[in-house]
Amino acid sequence: MELDFDAMAPGDRYKVLASLVTPRPIAWVTTTDREGNLNAAPFSFFNCFGSNPPILAFAPGNKEAGLPKDTARNIRETREFVVNIADEALAEQMVATSATLPHGESELEATGLTPAASSVVSAPRIAEAPVAFECREWATLEIGSNRLVVGVVHYAHIRDGLLDPDSLSLDHTQFTPVGRMSAPDWYCRTSELYEIPRPD
Repeated sequence: MELDFDAMAPGDRYKVLASLVTPRPIAWVTTTDREGNLNAAPFSFFNCFGSNPPILAFAPGNKEAGLPKDTARNIRETREFVVNIADEALAEQMVATSATLPHGESELEATGLTPAASSVVSAPRIAEAPVAFECREWATLEIGSNRLVVGVVHYAHIRDGLLDPDSLSLDHTQFTPVGRMSAPDWYCRTSELYEIPRPD
């Protein structure tokens, strides 16, 4: 099978990319607007792209043509956000925060989750999340109808027991993030891992 992406409709291109570029990590992003209203939403077009400086990037789309989602709108106003990582225990609540709510209504409150104060940015993190990265916007790139938010990580909150405090090595038995598979409703577990040693 061959596909000419230049001849395909954007929705079809999305379906193919979102089904085959998997598994993807999920950025569970919390932001606030200028008035302090809290927003939370998951984005699976997401990854880390460097460590000097530490960079995360994700792609929040539009609610409708030309109207940014609240996450992008809030970052445009405050230039701050937190990327939380959901584990298996939080997967259903994470997905529930993708529901469309009126601007200013908190997805965390609607799903029974707890906002916790961040250390260096105004947006709160999700208290239940095993990992939260406090970020400031470096740039937002608009390419066609795509929007890519690039943020620099300034602070991290990590559940005790995930990383060895001396070596910073991960205890894989304690961290079970969920991954995004094909759209619209498929996810994967990361509790069954295997190791392939790299060559010298």
